[in-house]
Amino acid sequence: MASKVLVNGEDRPAPVRRQTSRSEPNILDKVSGTWNRFTRFLTDVRAEMRKVVAPSRKEVEITTWVVVVAVFLFGLFFFVVDAIFRYGIDQLLHRLGGYQ
Repeated sequence: MASKVLVNGEDRPAPVRRQTSRSEPNILDKVSGTWNRFTRFLTDVRAEMRKVVAPSRKEVEITTWVVVVAVFLFGLFFFVVDAIFRYGIDQLLHRLGGYQ
């Protein structure tokens, strides 16, 4: 029994869906596609590696000094902030009776 669809107040037969004949790709197509993607990836990696430039000795020395100075400045900053907080907590505990 065919199903019907209501269109503009009339009963009409439902459209028949046709199945497309898609054959699944065989294993050789899958392997070939994977191999092509892999070789394209390696080609792209090689092209990007050609763009890489090693820094000069002078550039390495300068950036090393920048890092060393930044570490000491941040260390000093956190030492000062820690000392301020330590003093504040000590005063607060002393006034609340935490220290006898």
